[in-house]
Amino acid sequence: MSHHPIPVLDLFAGPGGLGEGFNAFVNTQGQRIFKTALSIEKDSIAHKTLLLRSFFRQFEPGSAPAAYYEKLRQKLTTDELLAAYPREAAAARAEAWNATLGDSATTPLPLLRRRVQDALRPFSDGESRWALIGGPPCQAYSLVGRSRNRGKAGYRLEDDPRARLYLEYLQIIGDFWPAVFVMENVRGLLSAQFDGQPVIDLILADLQDPAAALRRNGRQPRPGQRSRKYVLRALAQEGLFQSGIDFLLKSERHGIPQSRHRVIVVGIREDIHGQLPLLALTQGPTVQEMLQDLPRIRSGLSKEIDTSESWRAAVTSTKAYGLPTHLGRRISHLLSKESRLFPKTRGDEFVKGEAGIQFHRNDWFVDPRLKGFCNHRSRSHIRADLQRYFFASLYASEHNCSPDLSDFPIQLLPNHQNAFGIMGGTHFADRFRVQVGSRASTTITSHISKDGHYYIHYDPLQCRSLTVREAARLQTFPDNYFFEGPRTAQYTQVGNAVPPLLAKQIAESVAKVFE
Repeated sequence: MSHHPIPVLDLFAGPGGLGEGFNAFVNTQGQRIFKTALSIEKDSIAHKTLLLRSFFRQFEPGSAPAAYYEKLRQKLTTDELLAAYPREAAAARAEAWNATLGDSATTPLPLLRRRVQDALRPFSDGESRWALIGGPPCQAYSLVGRSRNRGKAGYRLEDDPRARLYLEYLQIIGDFWPAVFVMENVRGLLSAQFDGQPVIDLILADLQDPAAALRRNGRQPRPGQRSRKYVLRALAQEGLFQSGIDFLLKSERHGIPQSRHRVIVVGIREDIHGQLPLLALTQGPTVQEMLQDLPRIRSGLSKEIDTSESWRAAVTSTKAYGLPTHLGRRISHLLSKESRLFPKTRGDEFVKGEAGIQFHRNDWFVDPRLKGFCNHRSRSHIRADLQRYFFASLYASEHNCSPDLSDFPIQLLPNHQNAFGIMGGTHFADRFRVQVGSRASTTITSHISKDGHYYIHYDPLQCRSLTVREAARLQTFPDNYFFEGPRTAQYTQVGNAVPPLLAKQIAESVAKVFE
């Protein structure tokens, strides 16, 4: 009996975390239940990552060509890889589309509709039996983003075009009526308001009746289509919901090594009567279990000569400050007993090694054909921040928690105008945050591209912020998932993504609806 995968459209796809989870879910015969028919991403670098992963998925699991791994080892460029496999490259380019939703000049609605129709056509019952996934960009909804925007003269959330991109998502629903949709967004959505009304209430009402919502906003569904309504479901609680908080999903409760809280709304078309199981409650691994097998590397020393000797001297000069006695003894022990453990190299875009992750899902992360780790090169930090990182990671190893600024010796406080004001309050009091080895990590966000202060490695001897690969591990990307572009863009992609291992669990629940 032939197997027909369910097509998936992935909007605002980023580097493809949500789509990766859906494509990774297989049945008992090892066949993929879902297959991405079209993914849309406007950022050109994230699209390159999406394109490369789409190429990888053109091959059956375990049968990607050796050339793919040569690309990951920096022996081939992406263009050279794609040129060597024109058929698979063409399929990947048809699947991963670099386009800007909501831009009528570059992506007019007739073109978008045609691309969606072309993507669904090859699938059996593709027009009626498919899933829409993704979520609008969330900068305008995020708590930090709103805090930043409040300082702009005349700024109103309701005038921010990013805050209305969910209408582009709604347009696809109203045009093509997927059997199921999965919409993801940040927790800040729950407290955002338009003209005094909770944004989440408006969006939930729109998602239940997309055709009416489009008309209220001066839009029309695709002509000739029968309008449908949707029943909204949550993945962490039973029942039908109208309150936004009920759609909040806490990743750490479902086996993800990260305290990541996101709004996940599942819509089921009114004529579909399948059941949506809740996600299983599972204890996830710790930061140390996820990262301890990665090659140990040092950070760089910026704005002065960077050698392993000068870096180590900068780090260990922290002992000159007025540290608490127990931390001073800890530093003395490190210098006298464990100095040989200070790493000398900074890693690279590919580092040879053997993965041995201490987590029962090592089959998810480890690819024995890779024989190393990609995207694992450290950042450089100024001397003062290295000393703060060293102190903070030592403190965390002693106290099993990250220090607040009030815990720092005064000589190590940042020279910011508001540093002493922070001492008396809570605003950004954890400006230097260690990812404690014995716990789940804090939320990996796109802010990791700005600096590493919130993402300090738990090992004092490495004295650095997390690498892209380490952040990707905590986001549950497989080790053979390569992030294109300069390092800042790589961090942004990882921080913006949905954890693929969480997405795989969502896919498993959604698959039951189709049964």
